[in-house]
Amino acid sequence: MKAMTYRGPYKIRVEDKPMPTIEHPNDAIVRVQLAAICGSDLHLYHGMMPDTRVGHTFGHEFIGVVEQVGPSVQNLSVGDRVMVPFNIYCGSCWFCSRGLFSNCHNVNPNATAVGGIYGYSHTCGGFDGGQAEYVRVPFADVGPSIIPDWMDDTDALMCTDALSTGYFGAQLGDIVEGDTVVVFGAGPVGLYAAASSWLMGAGRVIVVDHLDFRLEKARTFAHAETINFAECDDIVVQMKKTTDFLGADVAIDAVGAEADGNLIQHVSAAKFKLQGGSPIALNWAIDSVRKGGTVSVVGAYGPMFSAIKYGDALNKGLTIHGNQAPVKRQWPRLFSHIQNGHLTPRDVVTHRIPLEHIADGYHMFSAKLDGIIKPVITFGGAA
Repeated sequence: MKAMTYRGPYKIRVEDKPMPTIEHPNDAIVRVQLAAICGSDLHLYHGMMPDTRVGHTFGHEFIGVVEQVGPSVQNLSVGDRVMVPFNIYCGSCWFCSRGLFSNCHNVNPNATAVGGIYGYSHTCGGFDGGQAEYVRVPFADVGPSIIPDWMDDTDALMCTDALSTGYFGAQLGDIVEGDTVVVFGAGPVGLYAAASSWLMGAGRVIVVDHLDFRLEKARTFAHAETINFAECDDIVVQMKKTTDFLGADVAIDAVGAEADGNLIQHVSAAKFKLQGGSPIALNWAIDSVRKGGTVSVVGAYGPMFSAIKYGDALNKGLTIHGNQAPVKRQWPRLFSHIQNGHLTPRDVVTHRIPLEHIADGYHMFSAKLDGIIKPVITFGGAA
């Protein structure tokens, strides 16, 4: 089969790889119809995640058709069209039984925090991802769901991570009716977090970024106010000015490890692996929220030290929530919002790129060229 493979930082190519096989009775093999490049895939592409091995196939957002099932699979049949959450989880451990699917205890021998994630290095289990023609799906009775007949394929694809994570980010903010919410980052997750904040009762939503085309999407898709931090002397002071010098009630970090930090932060993270990237967005969130407020963190950080201003958070009495989204837990509410027209996830998709040109897609997405916000990968001429 054809698959995207990692060859080192900023180096990927499409190569022939062996077809995945059934390795456990509860596995399924899925023929991928649509995949996506996620902002967190760029952390791998840039060499920010440890133990990303040459030959690894990225991609944790994908939908497709079931080609083969293991002998113990009961909930899926060959030919079913499925959407697959990015979490790989057993469904039965202490954490899964409490809905913490992203913290499954049985699928990742290499970490004590996160469970398994498709295509996200060996720190997340070493599972190959969906930027390939076929992918092995473990625990097939637990993770995948059949795509509802009424749901658009691209909407289903967005539910596998970006939309679910943005919605989860707003959930973690514990938004109370009338709250002012500031979202750092106008990528897909930030846009979805901003739009979801309205559904949870926000009275005001502000999105902070430095790319004008993404801020424009925040205004048209998420109906948010916007601030370009590159045009401010101090974004924290600007946030205080715009909130009567109190600060926002809730701040959502939808950026993570690759915020625009200083040179020392990027060298210490990408080159020497001394910290989990630039924490500047999280520090802005801590400083911009009011005393007693809430900070929600859904931007991805590496499993390493990051220079976070915890003392400020402590002294301000902040509540900080963060996790990888337990994707399937979000689906019943998201399906309802999509079906009722409250959310149209596909509206953030800007580019459709065939698998054979995925290296160009990564370059465009990394360099923020051509107004790119969310790239979708197509297979076999699919639109």
